[in-house]
Amino acid sequence: MPAPPPIVMPKVEDVPQYEDTVRKDQIIAAQRAADAKRKGRASTILTGTGLNDSPQLQLTTLLGG
Repeated sequence: MPAPPPIVMPKVEDVPQYEDTVRKDQIIAAQRAADAKRKGRASTILTGTGLNDSPQLQLTTLLGG
C-alpha cells in the first residue's frame, strides 16, 4: 500500500479576525435595538391615567337606585 500524500495546512495569514471593531459595533447596535423594543413590567401596567383623587362611594345600580 502506498503512503498517503502529506497533509497541506492552509495559510493562516489570509484568515480574517473574528473579533474586530466592525463586528463589535454591529453586536452593540443589535443589542441596543433589542433593548429599545423590549417592554418592562412598569410600561405594561395601566395605572394612574383614569384614577380620581376622590373615590366614588355610592354606586348606582341598573334598577335605578
